[in-house]
Amino acid sequence: MADYSRKVIGYFAFSSPTEIVCTGDQGDSCVISGSVRAMKAYLKEIDPDEQKGHTVKKTRFGEILRGLNLGAAYGFDEDSYKKFYPLARKEGLPVKEGNFSEMKDKGFRFFTVQLTSL
Repeated sequence: MADYSRKVIGYFAFSSPTEIVCTGDQGDSCVISGSVRAMKAYLKEIDPDEQKGHTVKKTRFGEILRGLNLGAAYGFDEDSYKKFYPLARKEGLPVKEGNFSEMKDKGFRFFTVQLTSL
């Protein structure tokens, strides 16, 4: 893995080590937002009364790559996918360009990435 493994892709949130904020847009996948503000807005939607104390943390390309290699799925918003996509291509991952306009028309806001085989 090249030095871009430490590049920040976005933010994820969790309420406990085993409860990571996921989206059901296209199956359960860990939400990666492009900014803290975007993540907080999403958290407000799914937990308006803030019953779960969520922690928001940065996530780097290398961390996401390790998760993908372990079978995890990630749901990227448009801003985070713009950061992830070129690095994933450099790493040789078979990822597609995200067409967020088309996805929004279909009711999806996250682009899900999961490796099915290497």
